[in-house]
Amino acid sequence: MTAPIFVAEALTKVYRSGDVEIWALRGIDLELFEGEMAVFLGPSGSGKSTLLNIMGGLDQASSGKVRFRDTDLTACTENQLTRYRRDHVGFIFQFYNLIPSLTAWENVSLVTEISRNPMNPGEALEMVGLKDRMTHFPAQLSGGEQQRVAIARAIVKRPEVMLCDEPTGALDSKTGVLVLEALSRVNTELGTTMALITHNAAIRQIAHRVFSFHDGRIAEAHVNERRAKASEVVW
Repeated sequence: MTAPIFVAEALTKVYRSGDVEIWALRGIDLELFEGEMAVFLGPSGSGKSTLLNIMGGLDQASSGKVRFRDTDLTACTENQLTRYRRDHVGFIFQFYNLIPSLTAWENVSLVTEISRNPMNPGEALEMVGLKDRMTHFPAQLSGGEQQRVAIARAIVKRPEVMLCDEPTGALDSKTGVLVLEALSRVNTELGTTMALITHNAAIRQIAHRVFSFHDGRIAEAHVNERRAKASEVVW
């Protein structure tokens, strides 16, 4: 067993609107390990995205702790969280957020300007199967290709962890498999730790572990004895 890269202890998140309290997280305890691919499964409103945002330094917990290696993220300042996101984390969202006026290569290249030890943008695009599409603009790419550009943009800075929020949510099953293949390759070949949010139970097949969320809690944690290839996922 490798060392834990994330440790969450009694993590809560409460949103307040006037006198109303909305509990997004209700005491989450979680460990994620180096090189692991974890899938967070559950319906909308179950707390998955809130936890991912706190792990990524995009949001702060109401109570409890979450640690990245030896750093207590819940005690960090905004400047410290900005450096943490820049140096250690890659984000993938349901919508690609590419710059329309830039080619695939240029969209990926932008990140290398603020990275400490980036890979070549072409290498990152080749890794996600877009060697022949580097000079294309987003409007010339399919949805799946745009998402793979977004993956290349995330991995080009060699992050230790990638946090993926519904990366196949806007894609059909065939295109979604290509995106999952790209993510699996990054996890396997680069050893990047991944947490992937989905409401699609089929995607659980590619994970090392699956965490099922319900009402702000982890209802179940499951270890996959045999991790499936993306091409074997039955949607």
